Amino acid sequence: MPGQRKRKRRREAGARAALRAGAGAGAGEWRVVFETQDVAQWHAHLHRLRAGRERIDWSMTRIDTFCGRLVHPTTYRLSLFVPDSARDPDREHPGS
Repeated sequence: MPGQRKRKRRREAGARAALRAGAGAGAGEWRVVFETQDVAQWHAHLHRLRAGRERIDWSMTRIDTFCGRLVHPTTYRLSLFVPDSARDPDREHPGS
């Protein structure tokens, strides 16, 4: 299937980034930063991120494209890996 090698490399790069950020698998989570079904809006958002003053560690990001085919529209998603130590403590225990 076309593109399999590229997807595998991206998954492996994401795993390496997770290992660098934490202490192994399960050391954090992927948080969705931006999601859209409009390709022009997707490109504009990425352009703003690349041109912005704040530098982004792209090895800690994941870009997903969910192909909708005929049933669902294509969805573009940008996620950021957040290590366990950076998680919000209120989110861990919502009842307290």
